[in-house]
Parts: sequence; structure tokens; C-alpha cells
Amino acid sequence: MSDPQGRLLEALRERGAHPALEFGGRSWSYAELDALSRRYAAGLAGLGIRRGDRVAVFAENSPEVVAALLGHWRLGAIHVPVNPRYREEEAGHVLRDCGAAGVLVAGGSECEGVLAAVGPLPSAPRRIACGPGSPAAGGAAFDALAASVPLEREAPAAAGDTAMLIYTSGTTGKSKGVELTYANLVDNTLALTGAWEFSASDRVVVALPLFHVHGLCLGTLGSLLAGATVLLFERFAAEAVVDAFARRGASVFFGVPTMYVRLLEHLERHPEAAAPLRRARLFIAGSAPLAADDFRTFRERTGHAILERYGMSETLFTLTNPYRGERRAGTVGKPAPGCQVRIVDDAGAEVAAGELGEIVVRGHGVMKGYWGRPAETAATFRDGWFLTGDVARHDADGYVTIAGRKSVDIIKSGGYKISAREIEDALRRHPAVAEVAVVGVPDRVWGQRVAAVVVARAGAAEPAALAAELSSYAAGCLADYKRPRAIEFVAELPRNALGKVQKHQLAHLFTSGG
Repeated sequence: MSDPQGRLLEALRERGAHPALEFGGRSWSYAELDALSRRYAAGLAGLGIRRGDRVAVFAENSPEVVAALLGHWRLGAIHVPVNPRYREEEAGHVLRDCGAAGVLVAGGSECEGVLAAVGPLPSAPRRIACGPGSPAAGGAAFDALAASVPLEREAPAAAGDTAMLIYTSGTTGKSKGVELTYANLVDNTLALTGAWEFSASDRVVVALPLFHVHGLCLGTLGSLLAGATVLLFERFAAEAVVDAFARRGASVFFGVPTMYVRLLEHLERHPEAAAPLRRARLFIAGSAPLAADDFRTFRERTGHAILERYGMSETLFTLTNPYRGERRAGTVGKPAPGCQVRIVDDAGAEVAAGELGEIVVRGHGVMKGYWGRPAETAATFRDGWFLTGDVARHDADGYVTIAGRKSVDIIKSGGYKISAREIEDALRRHPAVAEVAVVGVPDRVWGQRVAAVVVARAGAAEPAALAAELSSYAAGCLADYKRPRAIEFVAELPRNALGKVQKHQLAHLFTSGG
């Protein structure tokens, strides 16, 4: 696509009075969202934000976050979503690493408190407050920027220009900025929503967070490109999703496996909730493997076979079960339009059906690179193929089943990719910890849950008291989804002859848990 930036903006202009976004009892038409984003973009330009500048968004889901994405696109600025559950160290790293020129933050929120604790940054970003709270001293208000005279002309951007930085964890512990171009975002999302037959008649439930590619790129951007209506929620609640299908005409739901578990639990308590869910056109799952049992149970309760797909920040969305055709439980389907996928051994040769290998990808969704990390970017490619680190197998018909991560140092919990190394680094700073190893333990609801094995220093508190102390300590320096849900103590960690911790020997310590 020669002008992906223009394609999105054209989609906004074409739809006029058609509803684009609903949130909190209010509705914005495509024309209103178009005008709001143009006024916000003009306000940003007045603050000195220019093409290529990075603007971070540190806030929960809201219409302002959607308008900001579009406004940044109009200016050619790079949109940098930041997980609103990040604490000082995590958020500070992202802002320093990207050199943010601006930060949109929910005024009066916990995010604003975290941002204040980060302190001065080398790039001295302008702070913009959205929501009901007032901006901090020296900051600007989103509403004030959005009262500007609308931007007349967009800053032109090439298809290969960086449009978004999505920060994702790696084995080094510190998150890396994945550079996604305008072409990546538009071409890949249009390919998927086209394959799933999205249209202007769809009303799409987006209760996923807008700092992740699933909710931001596929759920929100994909829906807007298709001319659909986004039913946006600040956060997921099973009863609210059911209500969207019962009273608000919802037709499509994007979710992670954890959300489907919660929906099944809700159906167990309220069997009558199955009736409105049966009205749906499509249920989609991604970000983590969906249990085959949950797939089958959901189909029994609602009549819907969940469409499971696969992707990651670095490749966007690369595998999908078919919209029309067999959706196989426990699989993520076949390559999406415009994507090439192979499953290979360590030498790069394709494996036979049924054998395990690493997924490698090339196509229109593959990232430009890691922001400011050319060596790490180069290390993730081999002969033009991106090395995902995910292990899988394919059957004789080409359907792919994910087996897990190639690296035991990446944990996938509730749709999040979590670096065990980052958690270990945080826990090691506690004075009572001599050594620590963090592992992912299988969990039906979350996919995996975070668990820590600790070697305590001499004179430390008794295990129960120390476990409580470490849990409280982790709460102060890590996002809650990264905190260990279980802690065990050992005299020493198992190591091989080279001194590497043998993590596979630790998971059994937690097998009695949920």
C-alpha cells in the first residue's frame, strides 16, 4: 500500500456520521473523531511536537487515547503506548529509551504519581493531562489542546516510516521498543480484518488494553480501518461484555484466553447469559494459547467456535484459523494473508508434520527493528526470516499448534509477555535474597503464573514471613501482573556444569498449586 497514513485518515473522512467509538455512555461519529484528532494534533504542534518525535501515552483506555493515536499519526509523530500498570523504574526506562518529547497521562491518576516519581528526564517531555484531573504544574490539558483550530494538512509520512513503538520484554530484562511502520500497521491489520469479513455493520467490543498490539492495532485500528464501531471499555468485566451483546448490538469480541475463562465462569453462574452471546458474529482469541477444553466448552455454551490466531509485537498477526472453514481447537491456524511462516530446526531446516521447531516469519507485519538496538535487531533475523523464539508443530493440513517459548526466561501470563530476568533483577535487590530464579508455572486461567524460587541469606526471616515481605517488596517495584504468585525457598539452586540454573528442575516445586 503506497500511502498507509492517508488510507487511515481517508477512512475517517469517508464515514462521516457513522458511529466510530462508544465509551462510558457517549458516542463519537467518524467525523467527530476526525475533528477531535485534528484539533489535538494542532495543539501538539503548538507545543513544538514535530514529525518523528516520540509521544508516550501513559493512561488507561479512554477516547482520548484513541484520538491521540490518530493525532500523532497526523503529525507523523511516533506513538509510544506505556502500560499504565508500570511503576517508576519500568515507565522511566521506556521514556528514557525512546527520548519522549511528550507524555499524555491521565490527570490525577496513579499514572501521574508514577510519572512524578520518575523525575526529570533528559528529553524533558511536555506533559499533557487527559481526563477529569488537572494537569501538573507546567503541563497542558488535553481538552485545551483539543480546542485548537484543527490541523489543516497532515505531515506526510512514508510507508516505511516508524509510526509506533511497542515496548516488549526480552531475555535481557529491560524492555525494547519494537518499531512498527505505517505499512506494517495498515497492511497487516487490513489483511486480517478482511479475512474475517469486518464491515461497517460490525460493533466491536474492545476491552483489551490499548498499550498492546492486540487491542490497539487489531481491535481499535483494525476496526476503524474497516469502518466498524468500537465499543471501548476501560477494562474487561464479563458482565459488561455480555451486556454489550444483549443491549448494545455488539457483533465481535477480541479477547485473551483469560477473558474467555472469566466468561465461562460467568456463564456457569448465569446460564441465561449464553443467549445474548449467541447473537455474536465472531469471537477472536490471541496473545496466549487457548486451552482446547475452553474452546469446546465455549462452543457448547454459546454455539460459537472461537477463532484463535497468533502474533507478537515484532511480527503483528501472522497465523489465523479461518473465518469460513474449520477452526481447530488448540491450534492457531495457518499463515494469514501476506505472511509467510515456517517451522524450523536449529539449523534452519523445515521440520516434518508433528515435529517441534521454532516459528520463523516474514511478511508485511514484521517490524522495522528494535529502537536504537541494531545488534539486537540483527540477531533476531536469519536469512530475512524473523526468529520468534516460539516453539510449535504443524499437522498434515498445515494447522499450527503452539508448544511454548524457546526461552524459559519468557513467561506468558494473561496475554502479557514477561521477562523472568527483569523480576529476578528486582528481587535480588532485596537484602534478604542471596539468589533467585523465576519460572512460569502452568495455570488454566492465566496460561502461566509467575513463581519464584529463592535462596535466602543467613539470618533472614522465617520462610512465611519472608515470602510476605518479598511479595510486598515486589508490589513496590513491579507491575502487579509481574509479581510472583508463589514463592518457595531452597538451600541452593540447581545448576549445570557451566553454572547455568536448571529452571526445568524447579517447576515441580509448585505443581500442587492452582
